[in-house]
Amino acid sequence: MKSYKGSFRPRFPQKYQGNPGNITYRSLWELNCMKYFDLNTSILSWSSEEIVVPYISPKDGDWHRYFPDFLIKVKNRKGAVETILIEVKPYKQTHPPELKSRRTKKYINEVMTWGVNDAKWKAARAFCEKKNWQFMIVTEKELFKKK
Repeated sequence: MKSYKGSFRPRFPQKYQGNPGNITYRSLWELNCMKYFDLNTSILSWSSEEIVVPYISPKDGDWHRYFPDFLIKVKNRKGAVETILIEVKPYKQTHPPELKSRRTKKYINEVMTWGVNDAKWKAARAFCEKKNWQFMIVTEKELFKKK
C-alpha cells in the first residue's frame, strides 16, 4: 500500500462527528472509506481517529494510545443502529508473519508490527465489547472485493 496523505472535505459535513474541516487521510484506502461513509445513506454518522483505546505495547510493556481509523453508526438491514470501530490495514499486517529461519531486520520488524497491531486490536475488541460495539479490520480484500 503506497502512503498518501491529505485532507478530506465531506459533502455532508453534518454526518461527521468532530471537526469536518480537520479530517486527514493517511492512505488512499482511508480516503476511499471516507468517501463511502460520507455518501452512503445507511451511514448515519462517522468520525476519523476520534476514539482513543489504551493498550499495552509488547515492545516496551508500557501503556500507549491507539486511535482506530473510523467510528461509524450505521443502520443495518433490519433498521437497527449499529456502532462499528474500524481499522484499515493491509492484509499482510493482519496476521503473524511466516516463521523464517533467518532473523533479518525486515523479519524482526514484521514480527514487532504484528505484535503491536495484535495488542491494539485485542484492546479495541475489549473496548468495543464493553460498549456493545463491533470492531472490524478492513483490508484490500474487503475494499476491492469483486461484486
